[in-house]
Amino acid sequence: MSRVVVTQPDVTLVLDWDGIIRDASVSASLTSGGLQGWVGRHWTETVGEPASDQVRRMVEDARASGVSAFLQVTQRFPSGIELPIEYTTVRLGAQAGLVAVGKSLQTVRELQARLLAAQQAREQDYWKLREVEMRSRLLFDASSEAVLVLGAADLRVIEANPAAIRELGLAPGWDFAQEVAPRDRKAFAALLGRARESGRAPGVLMHLGAAGAPWLLRVSLMVGDPDPAFLIQLARGMPEPGLGLPRATPPRTDELLEAMPDGFVVADADGIVRRANRAFLDLAQTATEAAVLGEPLTRWFTTPGQDAAMLLRTLREHGEVRLFRSTVTGVLGSEEEVEICGTASSAGGPVAICLLVRPVGRRLQDGQGELRTALGDVLKEMGRLPLPVLVRNTAAVVERACIAQALRGADGNRTAAADALGLSRQSLYAKLERYGLVGPRDAAEGILG
Repeated sequence: MSRVVVTQPDVTLVLDWDGIIRDASVSASLTSGGLQGWVGRHWTETVGEPASDQVRRMVEDARASGVSAFLQVTQRFPSGIELPIEYTTVRLGAQAGLVAVGKSLQTVRELQARLLAAQQAREQDYWKLREVEMRSRLLFDASSEAVLVLGAADLRVIEANPAAIRELGLAPGWDFAQEVAPRDRKAFAALLGRARESGRAPGVLMHLGAAGAPWLLRVSLMVGDPDPAFLIQLARGMPEPGLGLPRATPPRTDELLEAMPDGFVVADADGIVRRANRAFLDLAQTATEAAVLGEPLTRWFTTPGQDAAMLLRTLREHGEVRLFRSTVTGVLGSEEEVEICGTASSAGGPVAICLLVRPVGRRLQDGQGELRTALGDVLKEMGRLPLPVLVRNTAAVVERACIAQALRGADGNRTAAADALGLSRQSLYAKLERYGLVGPRDAAEGILG
């Protein structure tokens, strides 16, 4: 025989047709003292002010349709306690009255409060962790000592602080194992093995880079997600005995490259940027070198037919490019026409590409502006002069602008300008005299004979 389990509601109110309480009972989990004080009072008088309208709605719905929707109200008990109660009201047939059945939501409220407190605590822990991470990042970037983070699986550079980029020329993505001199690679592997076993390894002198410069390496193992990583601290080592005093060195190459007015970029064989100076950062509209390191050249050189893919293909086939025209598109959307000279070399290691990027857009715009002004002056004569005269004047303006542009492009070299225009030197000199482009040196030398 099946067993029926009957559960008593937390609050049961017997109401008349108008919503007056005739009887009241509560479960054992709630206080029951003084419930007789509810009898004879309207239900709305026992709840909070905002809940009065909800009570009236439940009474009206029960009288009209037999049962009301579930609504939550704040029930005031005679003992002074206020509890959230979810009620539904049912009609008892004909005019017999109504019964309101309620369930306490106090446990739900407590769970919600605990959940909110746990969420707030979690957010506080998150922001504390972010603060620690920010401090670590500031120390990492501000350190005068070169610091690298390598993936433990492939030994590729994950992060490099500015000192490491400046001193070693390393950037994220580079294989650090290839930078270690062949004679030291066995000792380097042993150093990493010791770090894996004990978490840290003492300083060991290694030779890095194509020049084999001595560096003191200290390695620590860091737990990472999903894979662990090595933290490598590098300090310059002392010259080996017997090599004598180092020779005087010229000014630092990095300082010279940073001071260049033209953009300078170093990339690997896949066109991934490994080094860039300030002038190129201005063209790319980025504030720091870290924003371009590890990014492909295709992000900035986008001119159809003259993009980074064509540039890299030319470098692979010929080993160099000269006056390659393209457009640099900055991250903020600006475009600048440039001329690129570059070379590719694999001496001493992987293929490296070096590019010199010179803006020419402003120079071209200056020449075009002069041409537009001159053509505007010609068009002002429309209606005053016959068409054949206007055509001759327009042709003369365009011819003069082309000659001036050719001279600018050849840095004033008449012979080179004549070759660019497809003219003989005598013909160019005659046109220079006709358009008033002859300098005093030309007249003194008698080149216009």
